Amino acid sequence: MAGKIDTRLAELGITLPNANAAVGNYVPTLITGNQIFVSGQITMLDGELKYIGRIGESLNVEDGMAAARLCGLNLISQVRAALDGDLDRITRVIKLGGFVNSTPEFTEQPKVLNGASDLMVEVFGERGKHTRSAVGVAALPLGICVEIDGIFEFT
Repeated sequence: MAGKIDTRLAELGITLPNANAAVGNYVPTLITGNQIFVSGQITMLDGELKYIGRIGESLNVEDGMAAARLCGLNLISQVRAALDGDLDRITRVIKLGGFVNSTPEFTEQPKVLNGASDLMVEVFGERGKHTRSAVGVAALPLGICVEIDGIFEFT
């Protein structure tokens, strides 16, 4: 039987991607106590990089928001894998930390990160409201435009 969050995802028309494996000497998730720390998730979908470029140069705010949403979907996928598929165990999205590959003049990093923040509230409701950082950077791995990590609480 599908849980409440799985039902909510279906209502929203969202199919979560498979959780990406780590590509270095780190783990995708780490559970300590009742918290899951999720390593930075990038704009990978089905093994293919999406949203390559810099916001304010080759990509715009809307592209960045879509990229952040994809990172958010990857965060949720990692959490689902860490909790053996049971997203109903999430009691709070605690924090998202976002990095936006953007030009020096670009100052709308928080708007870009809304793509992931809005997703968390859509999926988890009140439990999806979180703290957040949105930081502009000169470059990100593989030329992607957004990377987001997260901290989640569970029972």
